[in-house]
Amino acid sequence: MVEANANENVVNRLIECINDRRIEVMDELFHHDAVMHWPQSGELVRGAENRRGIYNAFPQLPTITPRRMLSGGNLVVAEALLDYNGPRYETVFIFEFRDGRIAKETAYWSEAFEAPEWRARWVEKA
Repeated sequence: MVEANANENVVNRLIECINDRRIEVMDELFHHDAVMHWPQSGELVRGAENRRGIYNAFPQLPTITPRRMLSGGNLVVAEALLDYNGPRYETVFIFEFRDGRIAKETAYWSEAFEAPEWRARWVEKA
């Protein structure tokens, strides 16, 4: 339980540093050889230098609103809303840890869309 809480604290610090636009803090949270995997675009970001390059060149960092976090062992799954001051993305992050730091991040995101009317009688609006 202690390890899971410590890993969740790392993810919370990551969210805070992005929201505060202090991306240099990411170096404390990720292993130097960490991988970021974005399956929807087919991209892998390997290592600190490439991560720094992407985050320093980002046109606009999102504001992240965490929704839910689940963890066990060396794994943390976080659901969040990413708001780019216009486009908003429902997001799921899967963080894999090694020695208290992020070794791999996998992120899935999608813009919200209107539910089709034909399902309305079976669902609740969330």
